[in-house]
Amino acid sequence: MSLRTESVARKASAPAESSGVAAPETPYPAPTYAWYVVGVLMLAYTISFIDRQILNLLVGPIKRDLAISDTEMSLLAGMAFALFYTFLGLPIGRLVDKRSRRGIIAIGIVVWSIFTAACGLAGKFWHLFLARIGVGVGEAALSPAAYSLVADYFPPHRMGTAMGVYNMGIFVGSGLAYIFGGLVIGLVSGAEMQTLPIVGEVYAWQVVFFAVGMPGVLVALLLYTVREPLRRGIKAVRQADGSLKAEDVPVREVFGYIRSNAAAVLCHNVGFALLALVGYGVATWLPSFFIRVHGWTPSEIGLAFGVVQLTAGVAGVIGGGWLGDVLKARGHADGRIRVGILAAFAGVPFSIAMPFAGDGNTALALSIGSVIFYTMCFGAAPAAIAEIMPNQMRGQASAVYLFIVNLIGLGLGPTAVALATDFVFQDEAKVGYSLALIAGIALPLSGAILLAGCRPYRRSLERLKAYTA
Repeated sequence: MSLRTESVARKASAPAESSGVAAPETPYPAPTYAWYVVGVLMLAYTISFIDRQILNLLVGPIKRDLAISDTEMSLLAGMAFALFYTFLGLPIGRLVDKRSRRGIIAIGIVVWSIFTAACGLAGKFWHLFLARIGVGVGEAALSPAAYSLVADYFPPHRMGTAMGVYNMGIFVGSGLAYIFGGLVIGLVSGAEMQTLPIVGEVYAWQVVFFAVGMPGVLVALLLYTVREPLRRGIKAVRQADGSLKAEDVPVREVFGYIRSNAAAVLCHNVGFALLALVGYGVATWLPSFFIRVHGWTPSEIGLAFGVVQLTAGVAGVIGGGWLGDVLKARGHADGRIRVGILAAFAGVPFSIAMPFAGDGNTALALSIGSVIFYTMCFGAAPAAIAEIMPNQMRGQASAVYLFIVNLIGLGLGPTAVALATDFVFQDEAKVGYSLALIAGIALPLSGAILLAGCRPYRRSLERLKAYTA
């Protein structure tokens, strides 16, 4: 290459980087730093799930002290959180495609941490309901921005594994929430009330929310060690000086593109959402199943199921992302969708058999298989949606995916189990039957929908190549 050609190349690439748009030949960031970024994002996700899931281990004392039913408790665990978490994800997704993703996440962490601590001030059902809405508002900022960042830090053949490591935060956070919550309950269970500085007398379970909420603010500071990467796979125009400028994509074009890929997007979103429905139902009600049916204490099931989440959950989410990468490398364009199909059908026998086990240890062993399979979707699904969308639309498409998966999975999963317990079996001790019923319906339906989406998904991959050419 001549000196003049090198000079022109440098002039063309410098403005491209300053504008935040990567030229096709721009190398990806160093792998070591990229994995550090995933580690920070995974830590944020871990904290978010501790704050989100700690409620599930406090069902008994909250029901007692606030005098509420299983159905009302399910609304606190699911709908109160999911309502604003899902709806606010859509405008936040738009911001993710145009503004600093790092800043969006940092603000979200501060908001959800403050509202988690506010749950410890609740004296009535509606107080706790509103505080849970605030937790959902803050957490809505995390995943759309994180998915977009990961997709720009890693090449396509490693994106599934990276997404799996990020989503590992779901199960590390859930596991720690169960373990930590169980230990705290064990420590404070001897007293009905605790006295805290400034706040005064509170119930023992309220102490747990204070303990897990406020440390999250410190995690927000770590986000300022994360650099905004150049945006890749973006529809851009080259200007007269050789720099690249991202085209401004209006909202109508984003949703027009999604509509043109409606079959692939709908099958993907709904199919994976039904897997998530089973997962959130199990996460919410399995501790109560062991307490009510097998006589375990909250501390015992907190430790046991926390270990299951930390081992089987982590193995499933990373394994799902890795398997999607492997299938892609072997020529299966729809490899990430195939991971979901495998997870849905293979999880059926474990999920149905678990509540009918004769003793608690056997039920816990069966839960390991159930957890491994339904968690596989959390590594494969976000990589799959990022893979078929242009960069300028990834945040918004991820927000639509999260909207559906959380509305169905998080919003309906815990409530579906509770409704079956309250109105079908009409016995709190039969919550295990409710878990088996919901899994037996949702998992085969998930597999069938994802299977129907394989061909449309392959067509969407071809459509993306034409759009970004």
